[in-house]
Amino acid sequence: MRLFAARFAALFAFAAAVVPANAQTPAYPNRPITLLVPYAAGGSVDAVARVVADRLGAKLGGNVVIENVAGAGGVIGTQRAARADADGYTLLFSVESTMIIAKLVSPSLVQYDTTRDFQPISMVGSSPLVLLARKDFPANNMAELMKLLKENPGKYNYASSGVGTSLHLAGEMINTEGKVQMVHVPYKVGAQIPTDLMGNQIDLAVLPPVMAMQNVKAGNIKAFGITEPEPSPLTPGVPSLADTPELKNVSVTVWYGLFAPIKTDPAIVEKLHQALASVVKEPAVVEKLMAAGVRVVGNSPKEFSDFLAAETAKFSALVKAANIKAE
Repeated sequence: MRLFAARFAALFAFAAAVVPANAQTPAYPNRPITLLVPYAAGGSVDAVARVVADRLGAKLGGNVVIENVAGAGGVIGTQRAARADADGYTLLFSVESTMIIAKLVSPSLVQYDTTRDFQPISMVGSSPLVLLARKDFPANNMAELMKLLKENPGKYNYASSGVGTSLHLAGEMINTEGKVQMVHVPYKVGAQIPTDLMGNQIDLAVLPPVMAMQNVKAGNIKAFGITEPEPSPLTPGVPSLADTPELKNVSVTVWYGLFAPIKTDPAIVEKLHQALASVVKEPAVVEKLMAAGVRVVGNSPKEFSDFLAAETAKFSALVKAANIKAE
């Protein structure tokens, strides 16, 4: 009996010694991280994601592998990310159109909710949009433009990259705040807009700087203002639309951000945030993002979450007021 008790005690002591060691959680990451990009390879979102992915993997001591899951304007890939395991090994790189606007303009199509299904990690960068006009448009500044639009409701049109996009909502914000009536012309291929603007096929357009500024500098098209309240290094010499009294509340920012599934361990979220914050301070990364038309942000999960809440409230009011529907 004593021998049995001694053996049992020895076995218990051995188990107590080895179980905690075996139960320890492996350091994160210990295998490749998949970064879902809900748009096709070669597009603007994919290009920005690739600028940061390799460096993010290096900072984490592992690999970050991009997987493009395109379809339905980013909805398919985003829904897949929302259903992924919350273990830090599937992340999402996405933008305002997919994370905020899609749910508002296509509620029956979008089955995810940004607040309920995702943990914001950090906004990588942002960009304003630019209100443009054909070269011979009969207005040369915002005062002249607003006067012309008010005197001719419904006469002039503006192009965007599609119904329910941030470009469309920027145009409708100008209509709503300025009490004017530009007619929306949605394009399926946004890259065609500068060509048609230079060819006098359309009057006005809302575009990101990377698609506009080269032709603005060359004098091929006019730039009236940007959709952010402060001047941007991406659009030197172009004033803010908010400087115009009627448009003081116009504010539309295109942004790129990193997300994880909602129940991801806070320690993993913070590790990802710290790694990304370091990456976006690297001069080579900043230079590449600027070349892609993106100004570096790199905010905290809390700051990003607060920003998203404000964006949702702002665009919810606009979509309702302008009765915007993409379905």
